Amino acid sequence: MDSKSEIVERLRSSFRSGITISQEFRCVQLSNLRSMIQENEEDILNALHKDLCKPKFEAILSEIDIVINELHYTINNLQSWMKPEYVDKNLATKMDNCFVRREPLGVVLIIGTWNYPLQLLILPMIGAIAAGNCVVIKPSEVSAAACQLISELIPKYLSQDCYAVVCGGADETKALLQNRFDHIFFTGSQVVARSILQAASVHLTPVTLELGGKCPCLIYGNVTIGAVARRLVWAKFFNGGQSCAAPDYQHWTRLTELLKESNGKVVVGGESDQQDKYIAPTVVCVAEDDALMKAEIFGPILPILTVESLEKAVDFVNHKEKPLALYIFSNETSVINTVMEKTSSGGFCSNDGIVHMTLPGLPFGGVGGSGWGSYHGRWGFETFSHRRACMMRGWALEKLNGLRYPPYTDNKLSWLRWTASPKTTCLLM
Repeated sequence: MDSKSEIVERLRSSFRSGITISQEFRCVQLSNLRSMIQENEEDILNALHKDLCKPKFEAILSEIDIVINELHYTINNLQSWMKPEYVDKNLATKMDNCFVRREPLGVVLIIGTWNYPLQLLILPMIGAIAAGNCVVIKPSEVSAAACQLISELIPKYLSQDCYAVVCGGADETKALLQNRFDHIFFTGSQVVARSILQAASVHLTPVTLELGGKCPCLIYGNVTIGAVARRLVWAKFFNGGQSCAAPDYQHWTRLTELLKESNGKVVVGGESDQQDKYIAPTVVCVAEDDALMKAEIFGPILPILTVESLEKAVDFVNHKEKPLALYIFSNETSVINTVMEKTSSGGFCSNDGIVHMTLPGLPFGGVGGSGWGSYHGRWGFETFSHRRACMMRGWALEKLNGLRYPPYTDNKLSWLRWTASPKTTCLLM
């Protein structure tokens, strides 16, 4: 088996050959990736069930279809994304061709996590392939069956010269990070993210971090509580409550101990079975300082807190880390807009939970402690692209260019400032 450095160098050599640059090559690889998912759906479902006991319904929605839809969307839009973006010009550059060109970064590393072992690995990979990069992916060793399957399938469907899978635990990840990459994309915890940043800093490698944290959900006004409960409970307990964007990772012992530490009142659920690593969907009424309110739960436990007013609820949210997602259930548009405008979060959704992350046209990512950068659809393509500023100048208007040459005079300066100045218009309604 190749060493980690040999894998990276093999991919870097392929990238330097220019093989990934053409739209045709990128589309072929994306189409092959789509075939990989479609032709191996049963094997994927079996691996997900073996690792996480995922029900078929949830696995298809969150691991199969979301990836297939992203691939369709990317393939259909790639040609337009790759086109130069022409920019406004001033008088001094009127005769020039000025545009932004999207170029691949090089060899990128994508480190996935265990709760969505396919989705959270393949979705960023789609963006990296679309942008023309070579890619090393590192699946989570915790979801061992999915990791093994991915490592078998990727070489069968994608170019082995351009894409590689590295399996293993912390030691393998540490060895990978000793190599220079052109971008690192990490999904996981804040603790591990800090070690990723330290390793990336050695090579000044840019990093995208998809983290998490507690995602607040506000309920306000005379809403239809039955509809709210159904949507909220589905969003919270989907995937066993193990979604980084779930309204507030399945570690049975940690979660049961957390319930014991809580001073809240269990109003629904609370049952657990150590042999099956099962915890029933649980709802707990808590106070602000309860153990369940201190950190991301990442399990099927929903703490509920009552506050006196909308203003105090917004203030409570704003005194915490900026969340990956924020939800508001209300039948009043003014309330929804107030919460959106007076808070900050990676994503925002009214009257539902987690569904915003299924739309390829919306960027998915955090802010502050919940993450850096975003992906999905064009946003993934942009994350793995360098936006290169290009100005193509000819030899016309050399007399005008002469204004910048010595000897410097006030008259020349005045003319230059006029030709280069923007014209500002601000309409106040």
